[in-house]
Amino acid sequence: MSEIRSDLQYTKDHEYVRAGDDDGVVYVGITDYAQGELGDVVYVELPEVGRTLAEHEVFGTIEAVKAVSELYSPLAGEVVEINKRLDGEPALVNSDPYGDGWMIKLRVAGDRAGLLDAAAYGALIGQ
Repeated sequence: MSEIRSDLQYTKDHEYVRAGDDDGVVYVGITDYAQGELGDVVYVELPEVGRTLAEHEVFGTIEAVKAVSELYSPLAGEVVEINKRLDGEPALVNSDPYGDGWMIKLRVAGDRAGLLDAAAYGALIGQ
């Protein structure tokens, strides 16, 4: 059974949004369910800092033993930081998707109306 945390918001594409330390900045990564479906992550391609993303725009790719998948921005905003640890340690996405396995920090421009809460995400994945 996948971990679904109540302090996060989710997308139908299996990304999560976690509040950051700075107001208006959030952490983005993939959910525990998504990393489990992908299998062992071997490479993560992330965007350049400063890139402006539209909601649902592809911001990178994640490569696992089983497949390569696109990563979608859950919100519109500007990339203010990327998780450089993933260059050398892509398996952090598997071992700690909601902690050290985060992918980008995004300064949000707009609302979060399209995001799912934990209960809605759980229903989406059948939990």
